[in-house]
Amino acid sequence: MDRATYQRLYDALATVEDVHRIAHEERRDEDLLFVIHTHRVTRDATRRFYPVQRQMPRMASQWKRGRSMLDIAREWRFPPVLMGQMMLKELGIPRRKVWQVFLHPETSPDARLRTEVQNLLDADPIYSPKGMEMQRERGRAGEERLERWLKRHGVGYRTEKDLRGKYVKTPDALLDDPIYFFGQKITWIESKANFGDDVELRKNLRRQLGPYTELFGEGAVVYWYGYLENAESPPGILLWDAETIEGLTPSVAPHAVGTPAVRPSRDHVRRSHPERPPSDLGSTRAARADARLP
Repeated sequence: MDRATYQRLYDALATVEDVHRIAHEERRDEDLLFVIHTHRVTRDATRRFYPVQRQMPRMASQWKRGRSMLDIAREWRFPPVLMGQMMLKELGIPRRKVWQVFLHPETSPDARLRTEVQNLLDADPIYSPKGMEMQRERGRAGEERLERWLKRHGVGYRTEKDLRGKYVKTPDALLDDPIYFFGQKITWIESKANFGDDVELRKNLRRQLGPYTELFGEGAVVYWYGYLENAESPPGILLWDAETIEGLTPSVAPHAVGTPAVRPSRDHVRRSHPERPPSDLGSTRAARADARLP
């Protein structure tokens, strides 16, 4: 996706209603739009977490006077479940109990809180347990899709489960023997049920992809929902999307090109060059980890 289109969608996808509307108006994939919406919501929640937290005493007073937590969350344009968790903590409920209440609303201290918590859960498709499970399911589906591709082409591999305890970090598929893509050796492949924008790429490189190259050598990462055109990746790591990998027949010869059903773009070939200098890669914190209760 070109950067101008991505930025336009990112700016427009403020709510889940925007996801449904734009999917209908522009006939775009709704799952992709929801992934971009999730990027926007989680990053904004991370950025504004502490400013919102500082307002908790005032918000708790509003709630005690009868205002609902969901109304307050909407006024602040803040994820409902995160707002509710912060509010319950401000009301003196222990952190462990807070998590229990959002997993099991029936355990809420009173009827009002039980109703409030359920409303927050229903309004939050990202931070609610249901939303988190949907995210995990997208991840599992991506890994299964990668494994089907490997098996279809007879590529032997070991999974993260197979390698558990043997290495500090393990990719989704560590290949038994390397395959080649336009001359570049690939020893591992990582699956990402996400869209690879600049922030996501930097985060993944620091946490996973960089360590994989140190441990196992060159590899590839599949962003099933695509990535930005001209996105930067360091030497030894190829960026693929769903269309690219599904159109490839892997080669086992170092200098073979393989027989892709759809020839990869110049962008893919450029990133396979081993002499490409590394980009200036910073770091970013994962929103879900950073936006939890301190």
